[in-house]
Amino acid sequence: MDPARLRKLFLDVRRGRVTPKAALEAIASLPFESTGSATVDHHRGLRQHLPEVILCQGKTVAQCIEIARAIVAKSGRCLATRATPAQAEALLAEFDGRATWNERARTVVIGSRGRAGAGARARASVRTSARARSPFVLIVSAGTSDLPVAEEAAVTLEFMGLSVRRVYDAGVAGIHRLLKHVRALRDASAIVVVAGMEGALASVVGGLTDRPVVAVPTSVGYGASFGGLAALLSMLNSCAAGVTVVNIDNGFGAGYAAGVIARQSRAGRTR
Repeated sequence: MDPARLRKLFLDVRRGRVTPKAALEAIASLPFESTGSATVDHHRGLRQHLPEVILCQGKTVAQCIEIARAIVAKSGRCLATRATPAQAEALLAEFDGRATWNERARTVVIGSRGRAGAGARARASVRTSARARSPFVLIVSAGTSDLPVAEEAAVTLEFMGLSVRRVYDAGVAGIHRLLKHVRALRDASAIVVVAGMEGALASVVGGLTDRPVVAVPTSVGYGASFGGLAALLSMLNSCAAGVTVVNIDNGFGAGYAAGVIARQSRAGRTR
């Protein structure tokens, strides 16, 4: 059950559009549902900021569709991550006209109330204007090879209804590319930093801003990077205050964490 749907149901009862009996029937079902291959948590959206998200990795096409149907039926929207082209094609066919496939991020968004078309943008310009002063989460990516993880974080944030800006290909090998965006680093509600290799970008960003930094090590790199372990250890050992770290390649986790921070920050400003 999505909070917005539940709120609308209560308002409809109050206004006489829905009877109390019909409302009770709508919420009488258990907070979870067995679909055969999964047990879907329908109250995830009430306890947290999103309905249950599908990790498509390791699931069959049929399982992805089965779980997505259950989530959309109760919440009206769904985010599927780590989707293969075959899984994405099947979800697009099942939810014709309601689903969007971001090939780079490997995500499928169904019925999102987030910002339409935002996931298709490669980057957003950073300007000191009224728009630049509005709350946003900044995603900083070290290299082009890190973009799948960075875009997974971006899609997650947009699915949460948050404004996202991107600074891509700004790694420490050409640090002047990052310094161009210092104003945005200091204006963002939260920052997601995505980097492989030695993972130094997170420490650099953390040293330039007082905003919370969520660092994502990626598996990009040569042999001694050990599939992202070198970047992970570097980020965990950052001397810059305010840097927290998620698992290797976990763009979803970083996006969600930064989104929660941004939403709490926004809520505090409106009180």
